[in-house]
Amino acid sequence: MKKRAAVKGQKQEEKPVAMSVAMQQLMLPLLLAMDATKKGLLSFVQQMGMVVLSELLAAEAGQIAGPKGKHIEGRTHHHWGTGTTPVSFGGRHVSLPHPRVRARGKGRGREVALPSIEALRDGDPMTDRVVEQIALGVSTRGYQRSLEPVDESIETRGASKSNASRALIDATTEKLAQFVSRKLDEVDLVAMFIDGIEFAGHAVLIALGVTIDGTKIPLGLWAGSTENTVVVTELLSNLVARGLRADASMLFVIDGSKAIRKALRDVFGDRAIVQRCQVHKARNVREHLPEARRAYVAKQMRDAYDSTTASTAKKKLLQLASWLDSNGEDGAAASLREGLDETLTVLRLNLPASLRRTFATTNAIENMNGSLRRIARNVKRWKDEKMIRRWVALGIAEAQKGFRRVKGYIHMPSLVAAIRPVAAIVASEKKVA
Repeated sequence: MKKRAAVKGQKQEEKPVAMSVAMQQLMLPLLLAMDATKKGLLSFVQQMGMVVLSELLAAEAGQIAGPKGKHIEGRTHHHWGTGTTPVSFGGRHVSLPHPRVRARGKGRGREVALPSIEALRDGDPMTDRVVEQIALGVSTRGYQRSLEPVDESIETRGASKSNASRALIDATTEKLAQFVSRKLDEVDLVAMFIDGIEFAGHAVLIALGVTIDGTKIPLGLWAGSTENTVVVTELLSNLVARGLRADASMLFVIDGSKAIRKALRDVFGDRAIVQRCQVHKARNVREHLPEARRAYVAKQMRDAYDSTTASTAKKKLLQLASWLDSNGEDGAAASLREGLDETLTVLRLNLPASLRRTFATTNAIENMNGSLRRIARNVKRWKDEKMIRRWVALGIAEAQKGFRRVKGYIHMPSLVAAIRPVAAIVASEKKVA
């Protein structure tokens, strides 16, 4: 009885296994057929695209030089055989056969370019494709493998590492030139984030502006050996030279760098209203503490910064500093007291909670810096400062595609009223009038 039950159980176990093998044998040919169909369809579409282009070029040649093999009185152009020209196709260049047309008469021997060929050359999307692939994390060495396959009958070139590198250099050079020369006369800024990022021993300072409607706009970058006052001053002076208004008060959110603070004072004077990043301040204080006290101090600082008024927050922070002194944490206490008032600027301005959180830290520009590091992670060797600046410009351009307005942007008028009370009153009076 037991033997019969065991045999029955064994057969029941073998049945699902047999079904699984049968399903694999049934599905495998279907999957292979689907893959072959996909490749065949892609090849067909590519071939048809080349045929359509060839027909279009032949029609254009006929419009310029008239039908081939027919005598036409007063013909100004004539057919002159065929040639090939490289055009962008699927992120690479392909050789496109086309008819050639030459002028007659005084301009004899001068070849006339077909309009479609000129359009294909002027609108070459290959550079944009290279930039997109690199921004997504593809290396120049792996660029060719990242492209869709092309039918074997189509002659291709231009997707090698060296060509991808040249296209990337051209694109990033153009982006850098546009970025550092863009005029700022029409940009109405009320706030600016300034922070630095390091690449290969070079400090790159970046300025991110916020307009009156809460839109984030990358303003400029400046590179130097360190994040010193000279470099920051040059960045700010460059922004002013490009049209940035320096005659109105503006909120500057910084990480606590003394070099940035001094440069702001030198360029903007009393018009620079400074907010020190609360996250950086908490981090600096924490570095002076043993592990056992870090969580408690961090919570006390968060509670203080969440206060409804600046006076309450300052009182809590000073009490925390006294507690640190009494427990022998002199370094942490001194770090907490240093620049304490500037960490509470958003509270003194009496901003709404959502807007206060936005401008209490440098998170807005830190997020952009994170995108820069991600895009540049495949760079193994930095040649010089120019290369660094090109890659930073590329990263900023890519990061800007995902920009949204700052959180709490609906309350931006309250920030304007807080830092420019006279201008806000005048604007209000004009609106009423």
